[in-house]
Amino acid sequence: MPNLAESLQGRDLGHLRIIAEFWGIELAEDDFKEALLRVTTAMLSSPGVNELLNGLSQAEKEALTDLARHSGRLAWAHFTRLHGELREMGVAKRDRDMPYKQPVSAVEALWYRGLVAKAFFDTPAGAEEFAYIPDDLLKHIHLVTPEETARLGRQAFATEYAQVAPARDHILDHACTLLAALRLGISLPGPFAGQAGEELTPAILNSLLAASGLLDTSGMPVPEPARVFLEARRGEALVQLVSSWKHSAQFNELRMLPNLSPEGNWKNDPLSTRLRMLGHLATIPPGTWWSLDSFIDALKRRNPDFQRPAGDYDSWFIRDTRSGEFLRGFEHWDEVDGRLVRFLITGPLYWLGVLDLASPEGSQQVSAFRLSCWAQDLLAGRPPRGLPVENEAVIARSDARLIARRLTPRRVRYQLARFCEWGKETSDEYQYQLTPGALTHARKQGLSVSQLLALLNQHSKAVPPSLVKALERWDKNGSEARMEKSIILRVASVEVMQLLRNSRADRFLGELLGPTITTIKPGAAQKVLGTLAELGYLGEIRGEVEDS
Repeated sequence: MPNLAESLQGRDLGHLRIIAEFWGIELAEDDFKEALLRVTTAMLSSPGVNELLNGLSQAEKEALTDLARHSGRLAWAHFTRLHGELREMGVAKRDRDMPYKQPVSAVEALWYRGLVAKAFFDTPAGAEEFAYIPDDLLKHIHLVTPEETARLGRQAFATEYAQVAPARDHILDHACTLLAALRLGISLPGPFAGQAGEELTPAILNSLLAASGLLDTSGMPVPEPARVFLEARRGEALVQLVSSWKHSAQFNELRMLPNLSPEGNWKNDPLSTRLRMLGHLATIPPGTWWSLDSFIDALKRRNPDFQRPAGDYDSWFIRDTRSGEFLRGFEHWDEVDGRLVRFLITGPLYWLGVLDLASPEGSQQVSAFRLSCWAQDLLAGRPPRGLPVENEAVIARSDARLIARRLTPRRVRYQLARFCEWGKETSDEYQYQLTPGALTHARKQGLSVSQLLALLNQHSKAVPPSLVKALERWDKNGSEARMEKSIILRVASVEVMQLLRNSRADRFLGELLGPTITTIKPGAAQKVLGTLAELGYLGEIRGEVEDS
């Protein structure tokens, strides 16, 4: 950044006299260069700086501290939004109105004391105007410690972490379920079961698996990467997901926020936003519960533009789907930017095992978080210790049901799921049913009954002989029994049945189940009743009959 002399170079002699008055500098020089040298020399003496800082108001100290915390510079739009405006005026109006006598803001007071300057600096998004403290002056300003500078918020109160939801690795099990569902063309109905925090939906997990290279452009599992992922130890698989999420420019949390709908062609930078957030979290002492609300509030005060280039709050069109309102302008920071921070902490960082969450007694609202015992390893790209081993057996039952526990090897459950119809799922158990339809579908995908039996023999304690026999008979003969829903017609005598068979209603009759009992084709019940009436017999429908 420019030094003090460079920063004051564009001011006029009158402005230098105003600065000199605040600093107690006697300035008799009429030559600008001589005056500039005298003013800057005096300002850079430590006693002079300390004396002036001690005379600042609390608001002025906070504004200067804010700049110092950010290495001496902040985007001008952000700085003035937080600490007030600087009234633009020419030399004549300034000398007439003397705004430095009654400044309207902390920014204006610092400006006329020469403590703050502004200039355009290059950024990745292009040239941007910044407020800054000149480099050589910044060295003399000691309002905060480095530790205070880095951390956002405060340590949580004990009441804020009364109920603890420790980090879990269940996302690995959900990933296995989703990969199998995608392979089978099954649409999963809703969010995965979770203990706390944001809901992990199939759509969000789908995006994460795509960012991890496990899905192709059509959204189908890529065979070899998926196999390696499912066969990896849980720690290795979890760190793969964390690293992919951490470095992904495609996984966009802002566009995943519930009840918010981004519209238009604007783009945000989820990767830079994510890395900034991880940087803030890295300053929190390990094992310390931290207040979530205070973290968000501090971020709003000190770095609200963490995801907004040049502090732009107007060009992003984000609609609240509940109210229909577009959330534009800084006044909607809590609903968009603050909501994103909460989502990152109680969503991806919790799902991926980086953070523990907590809430007050009897509440589901997350109020505190801390780095988990796995966090350091996961964020460094190392498999964490302490994750469970997948060594539980499949339970094969004689009624053709299969039960896989959560710690059944994921690759085994993935393969079993492709042979079965899916049943009940709990946090620790997955139930499947072997049916002719599911086996036929598996056969069409190139899977065989011999592969299924080999899988069961290897990964279950015992396979019932009756189940083995049933699978082998199906493999040879196909389905040997079926169940279906039908409409049954019962008549009073064989004669009535014969009359009906000889009538125009015969085409509506199905399989004869007995001398006086037959099935009726779907949608034909009223037609058959009409024909019976024409033959002199009144009939009735008992219970609910489809298409009647």
